[in-house]
Amino acid sequence: MKAVAVSEFGGPEVLHLVDLPVPEAGPGQVRIKVRAATVNPVDVMVREGLAFVSDAPPPYVPGMEAAGVIDQIGEGVDPGPGIGDRIMAIAVVSGTHGAYAEYLVVPAESVARAPANATDVEAATLPMNGLTARMALDLLHLPPGGVLAVIGGAGAVGGYAIQLAKADGFHVIADAAPADVELVTALGADAVFPRGQPFVEQAREHVPGGVDGLVDTAGVTASVAGAVRDGGRIVTSAPGAPLVTERGIATERVFVPDYARNHAALETLGKLAGRGQVKLRVARTFPAEQAAEAHRLLAKGGLRGRVVLTF
Repeated sequence: MKAVAVSEFGGPEVLHLVDLPVPEAGPGQVRIKVRAATVNPVDVMVREGLAFVSDAPPPYVPGMEAAGVIDQIGEGVDPGPGIGDRIMAIAVVSGTHGAYAEYLVVPAESVARAPANATDVEAATLPMNGLTARMALDLLHLPPGGVLAVIGGAGAVGGYAIQLAKADGFHVIADAAPADVELVTALGADAVFPRGQPFVEQAREHVPGGVDGLVDTAGVTASVAGAVRDGGRIVTSAPGAPLVTERGIATERVFVPDYARNHAALETLGKLAGRGQVKLRVARTFPAEQAAEAHRLLAKGGLRGRVVLTF
């Protein structure tokens, strides 16, 4: 099979096509014929040797989310999607095991049906980013009808966090650059404030006691903690962001591989997207052989949707 891999760590230019053996689905696993794989910031970290570094020899295949069809089912898999059914999946990268490949084997729990009426490209943007947002909300333990703040609401994880929080019945405020206010409002935020220090001041005017929880996707936890009430919670998806312990605030990091087998959560994401409660946003697609160009586009920033490789 063809796969996009790195044999040495570095910039986008190290990404290249390789030939690898087609993997076989073992007990409890399914094999996917990949049609689309999303390009995420964590893939850049894999490419640079900063995340999911394997002891195995190269090449290393990035990619944590994909969509396609079930191609093979291993022994002991509970009834679910069958051969030829359209699905989406999350992959935990290790060595040559990554979503930038024509075939991908994952645990059956890491697969769910693709959202109704979504293309493969759209469906590929949901599993890892959606589960990251879902895990962040679960870690916050917000009270019924509580108030959530989302930093980075225009991004993939932030956008999903807004939409999932609204589906859960929470009041949501978010930050946005002026050009993104309309977008973040359309995603469901009840109030949108300028990013940076004004966010804390305006959040406190909107919720004088402070928000119950905050999702930080931008790595600015320390500068926005003032928006959170005493004893509240902050969850960050940004690697290396300093944690906050002041005023009894509990801060945690999201590590989405811990949710990689949360089949119920993945299935619910698909149903919400199928009903239009979660919007799937694609910025641009590239054929797999142009993965380097896809990574260069991601590096420019400012995207309001994911870049997706097609196979």
